Amino acid sequence: MEQTPPSRPGRHARRSPLRRWWPALLPLLLVVLTAAAWTLTRPGPDLAAEAAAPPSSSASASAVAPGPSPAPSPSAAVSPSASRKPSPSASPAGGTGRRSAKKGVSVWEFSGLGTALKDVGASWYYNWASGPTRGAGSSAAFVPMIWGANSVNDGELARAKASGRELLGFNEPDFASQSNMSVERALELWPRLQATGLRLGSPAVAVGADKPGGWLDRFLSGARDRGYRVDFITLHWYGSDFSPAAVDHLRDYVQAVWNRYHKPIWLTEYALIKWGGSGAVFPTDAQQASFATRSTAMLQSLSYVERYAWFALPTPKEGNQGTGLYRPGAVATAAGRAYRAAG
Repeated sequence: MEQTPPSRPGRHARRSPLRRWWPALLPLLLVVLTAAAWTLTRPGPDLAAEAAAPPSSSASASAVAPGPSPAPSPSAAVSPSASRKPSPSASPAGGTGRRSAKKGVSVWEFSGLGTALKDVGASWYYNWASGPTRGAGSSAAFVPMIWGANSVNDGELARAKASGRELLGFNEPDFASQSNMSVERALELWPRLQATGLRLGSPAVAVGADKPGGWLDRFLSGARDRGYRVDFITLHWYGSDFSPAAVDHLRDYVQAVWNRYHKPIWLTEYALIKWGGSGAVFPTDAQQASFATRSTAMLQSLSYVERYAWFALPTPKEGNQGTGLYRPGAVATAAGRAYRAAG
C-alpha cells in the first residue's frame, strides 16, 4: 500500500494528475513563497527613515527637564545619536559629581534644581532661609539659616529646628544692604538661636573676619563674656584677583581666621567677583573654572575647614552666567563642570 506523505491531508486521497508533476513544481513553489514572505516583512521607506533619524529637539530637551520625562520613542532607541556624549558647551546633569562631606552650594529655586544638586556632588546646601527649597530633592542635606533680626521668631526658629542639625547665624550683619545689625543687637537675640539646640554657626560677616576689633571679633568677644555658644565660624570671601594667586589669597584669609579663633570654619559663600561702582565684574569662564578646581582642592586639604559652599548653584535670572554652576534645565557651566569634578 502506498505510503501517504506527511504533508498530504489524508492517507487514502485519490491520485490526481497534479501528483505526477509535484516533484517538478515544488522548487518553484518554494521560491514564490520565500519572495512573498520577504515582501511582507521588510520595513517600508517611512519606517526606515524614522529609524535612522536623530531624536527631535523636543526629545533632547526632555533629557534635562526637571520634571518626569516621557518614555523614549522607538526611534530614539535605535538612533545613532543616542549614545553620543554631551558637548563641552552643553553638559546635561547625570549624577556624576565627585562627592565630599565638606562640599556644598548655596541655592535658590530654578528649573532642574534637584537634578543639579545631585549632579554636582553636593553633600549639603543652604538657601538663606529656615526651611528647604522646593524641588531640591533629598540628595543633599539642608542647613537652615536665621537671616536677620526679623527672622528671630517662634515660627522661623521652630522651622529651622525641624529642618536641620546645624544652624547658620545672621547673614552679613556688617552690611547695610544685608541683615544690617549692630553687634549689641545680635548678642541680644543670640540666646534665641542657641535655644534651638542645633549646632550653631557665627554670623557670617562680609569682610574683615580676621581683623581685631572688627564686627566678628567684637561679637565673639561679647558671646564669650556672656557664656554664649558659637560652635563654628561662618565666612564669606570673594576674590577680585582673577590670576592663579586667588587661591593663595583665599587660603591666607581662612588661615588667619583659624589662627585668631581656633574654631572650625564653614566658608558659605565664595567665588571670583570684582565689585565696583558700576557693578560686578566677572573673570572668564576658564578663569572661574580653574579657580573652582584649585580652591576646592585647597579647602579639602585644610583639616579645620569643615564645610564650604560655592556661590551659587544656579546662574542669575537675568542671563549673565556670573558665578553660577548650572543653567536652567540642570546644564552645567564651565565652572559647574569643574566644581562637579572637584571635592
